Amino acid sequence: MTEAGRGSADGASHGGRADRGRAEPVPRVSRRNFVGMAGGTGLLAAGLAGAGATDALAASADEASRPIGPNAALRVLMAGNRRWVRGTARHPRQSPKWRRFLADHQNPFATVVSCIDSRVPPEIVFDCGLGEMFVVRTGAQTLDDQVVLGSIEFGPEFFASARLIFVLGHQRCGAVEKAIQVIESGGRAPGHIQAVVDALRPAYYVAKPQPGNLLDNMVRAQIRLTVQRLKADPLLCNQLIVGGRYAMASGVVDIIA
Repeated sequence: MTEAGRGSADGASHGGRADRGRAEPVPRVSRRNFVGMAGGTGLLAAGLAGAGATDALAASADEASRPIGPNAALRVLMAGNRRWVRGTARHPRQSPKWRRFLADHQNPFATVVSCIDSRVPPEIVFDCGLGEMFVVRTGAQTLDDQVVLGSIEFGPEFFASARLIFVLGHQRCGAVEKAIQVIESGGRAPGHIQAVVDALRPAYYVAKPQPGNLLDNMVRAQIRLTVQRLKADPLLCNQLIVGGRYAMASGVVDIIA
């Protein structure tokens, strides 16, 4: 026990002995006074909670507005993925207050180029919140020479905060699987889906001679080819561009490019 603790204990003991023969009167509390006291305590607690929430929002706003480099941004994404994998996702910056705070501005730190697959939403996979990333999604994260590429260029070109581009492919990609079927059958996919197949042909030709599973090899080839193409873009060549593969069952994102 510390000196202060011993002093307090001794003081309490001495007071107890000195007052042992004299009982202190117990104040009577009416029902109305008790309810009033309880209400006041509740208001105080609510006020403290509100102040805490305001402080948390201010701290979150300060953190989000603070520019971070692309390497730090990559660490944020991978840390979020680890939380997702462990089942300890925080779902940060998704409150109504944060939504209102972002109503007139944004400072995302990354652009994620990913597949349209409903099981691989980047905001969930990386456990991120509102205003933290641009997301461009196409079948098997395929690119074109116009709208898709322009959408990816938009973030780094107009937002100094967005210096990381993450190409996110995934295991068992349906777009890749269908492209293999169409290419090997010599047929055509319906409608504009043929454009997705055509965009995936280079990855098919890279993966076809490789040993192992053609589907998974093609997924990996598509990720790497997309990263290479983005790195060759004049508006993107100074950004940090990486590629990762998402495992469906475990939720793990492995950086492969």
